[in-house]
Amino acid sequence: MIIRPRPSLFQLFYITRGSVVPRILPQIIGVAIFSSLLVELHHLFPGWIPVYAGAPFALLGIALSIFLSFRNSACYDRWWEARKIWGELVFTSRQFGRQTLLLQASGAEADRVARRRLLMLAISFAQSMVPHLRGAAAGTEQALKTLPADLHPGFQTSRNPPDAILRALSADLAALTAAGRLSDIQFQTLDRSIASLGAVQAGCERIRSTPVPFAYTLLLHRTAYLFCFLMPLGFIDALGWATPIASALVAYAFFGLDALGDELEEPFGSLPNDLAIAAIADTIDINLREALGEVDLPELPKPVDYLLM
Repeated sequence: MIIRPRPSLFQLFYITRGSVVPRILPQIIGVAIFSSLLVELHHLFPGWIPVYAGAPFALLGIALSIFLSFRNSACYDRWWEARKIWGELVFTSRQFGRQTLLLQASGAEADRVARRRLLMLAISFAQSMVPHLRGAAAGTEQALKTLPADLHPGFQTSRNPPDAILRALSADLAALTAAGRLSDIQFQTLDRSIASLGAVQAGCERIRSTPVPFAYTLLLHRTAYLFCFLMPLGFIDALGWATPIASALVAYAFFGLDALGDELEEPFGSLPNDLAIAAIADTIDINLREALGEVDLPELPKPVDYLLM
Protein backbone atom coordinates (compact mmCIF):
# COMPACT_ATOMS: atom_id res chain seq x y z
CA MET A 1 0.00 0.00 0.00
CA ILE A 2 1.32 3.43 -0.93
CA ILE A 3 1.37 5.83 2.01
CA ARG A 4 2.79 9.27 1.30
CA PRO A 5 1.92 12.96 1.64
CA ARG A 6 -0.05 14.44 -1.22
CA PRO A 7 2.53 15.33 -3.88
CA SER A 8 2.85 18.75 -5.42
CA LEU A 9 1.62 19.48 -8.93
CA PHE A 10 5.15 19.20 -10.31
CA GLN A 11 5.80 15.88 -8.53
CA LEU A 12 2.68 14.36 -10.05
CA PHE A 13 4.42 14.20 -13.42
CA TYR A 14 7.43 12.11 -12.42
CA ILE A 15 6.32 9.93 -9.47
CA THR A 16 6.73 6.23 -10.28
CA ARG A 17 6.34 4.54 -6.88
CA GLY A 18 2.76 3.27 -6.81
CA SER A 19 2.11 4.32 -10.39
CA VAL A 20 0.87 1.82 -12.96
CA VAL A 21 3.00 3.46 -15.69
CA PRO A 22 5.85 0.89 -15.49
CA ARG A 23 3.29 -1.88 -16.12
CA ILE A 24 1.62 -0.23 -19.09
CA LEU A 25 4.59 1.58 -20.64
CA PRO A 26 5.08 -1.09 -23.37
CA GLN A 27 1.43 -0.71 -24.44
CA ILE A 28 1.69 3.09 -24.52
CA ILE A 29 4.87 2.98 -26.58
CA GLY A 30 3.34 0.39 -28.89
CA VAL A 31 0.27 2.55 -29.53
CA ALA A 32 2.45 5.65 -30.16
CA ILE A 33 4.70 3.79 -32.63
CA PHE A 34 1.73 2.24 -34.42
CA SER A 35 0.06 5.66 -34.69
CA SER A 36 3.26 7.21 -36.04
CA LEU A 37 3.50 4.46 -38.64
CA LEU A 38 -0.10 5.06 -39.74
CA VAL A 39 0.48 8.81 -40.06
CA GLU A 40 3.65 8.29 -42.10
CA LEU A 41 1.98 5.75 -44.42
CA HIS A 42 -1.01 8.04 -44.81
CA HIS A 43 1.24 10.85 -46.00
CA LEU A 44 3.31 8.65 -48.30
CA PHE A 45 0.49 6.51 -49.66
CA PRO A 46 -2.84 8.28 -49.01
CA GLY A 47 -4.89 5.56 -50.66
CA TRP A 48 -3.44 2.75 -48.59
CA ILE A 49 -4.57 3.86 -45.13
CA PRO A 50 -8.33 4.28 -44.69
CA VAL A 51 -9.40 7.34 -42.73
CA TYR A 52 -12.74 7.57 -40.94
CA ALA A 53 -14.73 10.24 -39.18
CA GLY A 54 -13.77 10.76 -35.55
CA ALA A 55 -17.32 10.82 -34.17
CA PRO A 56 -17.79 7.02 -33.92
CA PHE A 57 -14.49 6.70 -32.07
CA ALA A 58 -15.48 9.47 -29.69
CA LEU A 59 -18.75 7.67 -28.90
CA LEU A 60 -16.92 4.37 -28.43
CA GLY A 61 -14.45 6.11 -26.13
CA ILE A 62 -17.28 7.45 -23.97
CA ALA A 63 -18.85 3.99 -23.75
CA LEU A 64 -15.49 2.42 -22.89
CA SER A 65 -14.91 5.04 -20.19
CA ILE A 66 -18.24 4.21 -18.56
CA PHE A 67 -17.46 0.50 -18.82
CA LEU A 68 -14.06 1.04 -17.18
CA SER A 69 -15.59 3.09 -14.38
CA PHE A 70 -18.08 0.32 -13.58
CA ARG A 71 -15.33 -2.31 -13.44
CA ASN A 72 -13.01 -0.16 -11.35
CA SER A 73 -15.85 0.60 -8.96
CA ALA A 74 -16.47 -3.13 -8.53
CA CYS A 75 -12.76 -3.76 -7.98
CA TYR A 76 -12.47 -0.92 -5.47
CA ASP A 77 -15.45 -2.34 -3.58
CA ARG A 78 -13.51 -5.62 -3.24
CA TRP A 79 -10.42 -3.73 -2.05
CA TRP A 80 -12.39 -1.67 0.48
CA GLU A 81 -14.32 -4.69 1.76
CA ALA A 82 -11.03 -6.52 2.31
CA ARG A 83 -9.71 -3.54 4.27
CA LYS A 84 -12.83 -3.48 6.46
CA ILE A 85 -12.50 -7.21 7.12
CA TRP A 86 -8.90 -6.77 8.24
CA GLY A 87 -10.02 -3.87 10.41
CA GLU A 88 -12.43 -6.33 12.03
CA LEU A 89 -9.50 -8.70 12.59
CA VAL A 90 -7.62 -5.96 14.46
CA PHE A 91 -10.68 -5.14 16.58
CA THR A 92 -11.46 -8.78 17.41
CA SER A 93 -7.84 -9.59 18.27
CA ARG A 94 -7.60 -6.67 20.68
CA GLN A 95 -10.98 -7.55 22.17
CA PHE A 96 -9.83 -11.14 22.65
CA GLY A 97 -6.75 -9.85 24.46
CA ARG A 98 -8.96 -7.92 26.88
CA GLN A 99 -11.40 -10.81 27.34
CA THR A 100 -8.65 -13.22 28.34
CA LEU A 101 -7.92 -11.03 31.37
CA LEU A 102 -10.62 -13.03 33.15
CA LEU A 103 -8.15 -15.93 33.23
CA GLN A 104 -5.45 -13.78 34.78
CA ALA A 105 -7.87 -12.46 37.43
CA SER A 106 -7.49 -15.64 39.50
CA GLY A 107 -3.80 -14.90 40.03
CA ALA A 108 -2.87 -18.54 39.45
CA GLU A 109 0.30 -19.17 37.45
CA ALA A 110 -1.43 -21.87 35.40
CA ASP A 111 -4.10 -19.40 34.31
CA ARG A 112 -1.47 -16.82 33.37
CA VAL A 113 0.28 -19.43 31.22
CA ALA A 114 -3.05 -20.41 29.66
CA ARG A 115 -3.76 -16.78 28.78
CA ARG A 116 -0.36 -16.35 27.21
CA ARG A 117 -0.88 -19.46 25.09
CA LEU A 118 -4.26 -18.19 23.88
CA LEU A 119 -2.84 -14.82 22.83
CA MET A 120 0.17 -16.42 21.16
CA LEU A 121 -2.29 -18.50 19.13
CA ALA A 122 -4.21 -15.34 18.20
CA ILE A 123 -0.97 -13.73 17.02
CA SER A 124 -0.09 -16.84 15.00
CA PHE A 125 -3.54 -16.76 13.40
CA ALA A 126 -3.07 -13.18 12.18
CA GLN A 127 0.44 -13.91 10.90
CA SER A 128 -0.65 -17.12 9.17
CA MET A 129 -3.36 -15.27 7.27
CA VAL A 130 -0.75 -13.35 5.25
CA PRO A 131 0.87 -16.29 3.37
CA HIS A 132 -2.51 -18.06 3.30
CA LEU A 133 -4.13 -15.21 1.36
CA ARG A 134 -1.11 -14.34 -0.77
CA GLY A 135 -0.59 -17.95 -1.75
CA ALA A 136 3.08 -17.78 -0.79
CA ALA A 137 5.05 -20.62 0.76
CA ALA A 138 7.35 -18.04 2.35
CA GLY A 139 6.04 -16.10 5.31
CA THR A 140 4.90 -18.97 7.53
CA GLU A 141 7.97 -18.45 9.73
CA GLN A 142 6.29 -15.39 11.24
CA ALA A 143 3.38 -17.55 12.43
CA LEU A 144 5.69 -20.31 13.67
CA LYS A 145 7.57 -17.85 15.90
CA THR A 146 4.59 -17.52 18.24
CA LEU A 147 2.90 -20.86 17.63
CA PRO A 148 3.37 -23.33 20.51
CA ALA A 149 5.87 -26.03 19.57
CA ASP A 150 3.37 -28.86 20.03
CA LEU A 151 1.27 -27.42 17.20
CA HIS A 152 4.07 -27.04 14.62
CA PRO A 153 3.61 -30.46 12.94
CA GLY A 154 -0.14 -30.00 12.46
CA PHE A 155 0.35 -26.42 11.22
CA GLN A 156 2.98 -27.37 8.65
CA THR A 157 0.94 -30.25 7.21
CA SER A 158 -2.45 -28.50 7.25
CA ARG A 159 -4.02 -27.37 3.99
CA ASN A 160 -5.59 -24.50 5.90
CA PRO A 161 -3.15 -23.36 8.62
CA PRO A 162 -5.29 -20.46 9.96
CA ASP A 163 -8.22 -22.82 10.50
CA ALA A 164 -5.92 -25.30 12.26
CA ILE A 165 -4.98 -22.53 14.70
CA LEU A 166 -8.64 -21.70 15.33
CA ARG A 167 -9.30 -25.35 16.10
CA ALA A 168 -6.43 -25.28 18.57
CA LEU A 169 -7.90 -22.17 20.20
CA SER A 170 -11.29 -23.83 20.55
CA ALA A 171 -9.68 -26.99 21.94
CA ASP A 172 -7.82 -24.97 24.58
CA LEU A 173 -11.01 -23.18 25.64
CA ALA A 174 -12.87 -26.48 25.83
CA ALA A 175 -10.10 -27.96 27.99
CA LEU A 176 -10.12 -24.95 30.33
CA THR A 177 -13.90 -25.20 30.66
CA ALA A 178 -13.78 -28.93 31.32
CA ALA A 179 -11.18 -28.32 34.03
CA GLY A 180 -13.47 -25.80 35.71
CA ARG A 181 -11.17 -22.84 35.05
CA LEU A 182 -13.74 -21.15 32.79
CA SER A 183 -17.46 -20.87 33.43
CA ASP A 184 -19.95 -21.54 30.67
CA ILE A 185 -20.59 -17.82 30.26
CA GLN A 186 -16.87 -17.06 30.07
CA PHE A 187 -16.41 -19.82 27.52
CA GLN A 188 -19.21 -18.41 25.37
CA THR A 189 -17.70 -14.92 25.56
CA LEU A 190 -14.29 -16.11 24.37
CA ASP A 191 -15.76 -18.50 21.83
CA ARG A 192 -17.68 -15.66 20.17
CA SER A 193 -14.39 -13.90 19.52
CA ILE A 194 -12.95 -17.05 17.96
CA ALA A 195 -16.08 -17.30 15.81
CA SER A 196 -15.46 -13.69 14.70
CA LEU A 197 -11.90 -14.64 13.72
CA GLY A 198 -13.34 -17.50 11.69
CA ALA A 199 -15.76 -15.09 9.99
CA VAL A 200 -12.83 -12.82 9.09
CA GLN A 201 -11.01 -15.74 7.50
CA ALA A 202 -14.10 -16.85 5.58
CA GLY A 203 -14.69 -13.30 4.30
CA CYS A 204 -11.09 -13.01 3.07
CA GLU A 205 -11.23 -16.42 1.39
CA ARG A 206 -14.48 -15.44 -0.33
CA ILE A 207 -12.82 -12.37 -1.84
CA ARG A 208 -9.70 -14.30 -2.83
CA SER A 209 -11.55 -17.20 -4.45
CA THR A 210 -14.26 -15.18 -6.23
CA PRO A 211 -12.66 -12.82 -8.75
CA VAL A 212 -14.51 -10.47 -11.06
CA PRO A 213 -16.08 -12.67 -13.78
CA PHE A 214 -13.42 -13.47 -16.38
CA ALA A 215 -15.69 -12.75 -19.37
CA TYR A 216 -16.24 -9.23 -18.01
CA THR A 217 -12.50 -8.60 -17.74
CA LEU A 218 -11.76 -10.19 -21.11
CA LEU A 219 -14.33 -8.03 -22.86
CA LEU A 220 -12.83 -4.89 -21.35
CA HIS A 221 -9.24 -5.85 -22.28
CA ARG A 222 -10.20 -6.59 -25.89
CA THR A 223 -12.23 -3.42 -26.28
CA ALA A 224 -9.47 -1.24 -24.81
CA TYR A 225 -6.83 -2.67 -27.14
CA LEU A 226 -9.03 -2.45 -30.23
CA PHE A 227 -10.02 1.14 -29.45
CA CYS A 228 -6.47 2.38 -28.76
CA PHE A 229 -5.04 0.82 -31.92
CA LEU A 230 -7.92 1.86 -34.21
CA MET A 231 -8.48 5.36 -32.82
CA PRO A 232 -5.68 6.98 -34.93
CA LEU A 233 -7.66 6.16 -38.09
CA GLY A 234 -10.31 8.62 -37.01
CA PHE A 235 -8.01 11.54 -36.23
CA ILE A 236 -5.11 11.41 -38.72
CA ASP A 237 -6.54 14.15 -40.93
CA ALA A 238 -7.57 16.35 -38.00
CA LEU A 239 -4.46 16.00 -35.84
CA GLY A 240 -1.70 15.02 -38.25
CA TRP A 241 1.56 14.32 -36.41
CA ALA A 242 -0.14 15.10 -33.11
CA THR A 243 -2.08 11.84 -33.52
CA PRO A 244 0.63 9.68 -31.84
CA ILE A 245 0.66 12.01 -28.82
CA ALA A 246 -3.12 11.96 -28.51
CA SER A 247 -3.16 8.18 -28.95
CA ALA A 248 -0.50 7.71 -26.26
CA LEU A 249 -2.49 9.88 -23.81
CA VAL A 250 -5.67 7.91 -24.46
CA ALA A 251 -3.75 4.64 -24.09
CA TYR A 252 -2.30 5.88 -20.78
CA ALA A 253 -5.80 6.62 -19.46
CA PHE A 254 -7.49 3.42 -20.63
CA PHE A 255 -4.66 0.95 -20.03
CA GLY A 256 -3.87 2.67 -16.72
CA LEU A 257 -7.42 2.31 -15.44
CA ASP A 258 -7.44 -1.28 -16.65
CA ALA A 259 -4.17 -2.10 -14.84
CA LEU A 260 -5.31 -0.33 -11.67
CA GLY A 261 -8.51 -2.36 -11.71
CA ASP A 262 -6.42 -5.54 -11.94
CA GLU A 263 -4.46 -4.52 -8.82
CA LEU A 264 -7.55 -3.59 -6.82
CA GLU A 265 -9.30 -6.80 -7.85
CA GLU A 266 -6.71 -8.82 -5.86
CA PRO A 267 -6.39 -6.80 -2.63
CA PHE A 268 -4.25 -9.44 -0.87
CA GLY A 269 -1.46 -9.46 -3.44
CA SER A 270 2.02 -7.97 -3.16
CA LEU A 271 1.75 -5.13 -5.67
CA PRO A 272 2.23 -1.53 -4.45
CA ASN A 273 -1.49 -0.71 -4.41
CA ASP A 274 -2.54 -3.90 -2.59
CA LEU A 275 -3.39 -3.99 1.11
CA ALA A 276 -0.63 -3.93 3.71
CA ILE A 277 -1.85 -7.10 5.42
CA ALA A 278 1.64 -8.08 6.64
CA ALA A 279 1.95 -4.71 8.41
CA ILE A 280 -1.53 -5.15 9.93
CA ALA A 281 -0.57 -8.62 11.19
CA ASP A 282 2.61 -7.16 12.73
CA THR A 283 0.49 -4.48 14.42
CA ILE A 284 -1.75 -7.17 15.95
CA ASP A 285 1.39 -9.00 17.11
CA ILE A 286 2.67 -5.88 18.90
CA ASN A 287 -0.73 -5.04 20.41
CA LEU A 288 -1.26 -8.51 21.90
CA ARG A 289 2.30 -8.74 23.22
CA GLU A 290 1.72 -5.42 24.94
CA ALA A 291 -1.52 -6.84 26.38
CA LEU A 292 0.61 -9.63 27.87
CA GLY A 293 2.76 -7.05 29.64
CA GLU A 294 5.81 -7.21 27.37
CA VAL A 295 7.74 -3.95 27.17
CA ASP A 296 10.58 -4.74 24.74
CA LEU A 297 8.45 -4.28 21.65
CA PRO A 298 9.42 -3.26 18.10
CA GLU A 299 8.09 -0.09 16.54
CA LEU A 300 4.82 -0.21 14.69
CA PRO A 301 5.27 -0.89 10.94
CA LYS A 302 6.21 2.16 8.91
CA PRO A 303 6.32 2.63 5.13
CA VAL A 304 9.69 2.25 3.44
CA ASP A 305 10.08 4.50 0.41
CA TYR A 306 6.34 5.22 0.77
CA LEU A 307 5.53 1.49 0.52
CA LEU A 308 3.88 -0.45 3.37
CA MET A 309 3.28 -4.16 2.81
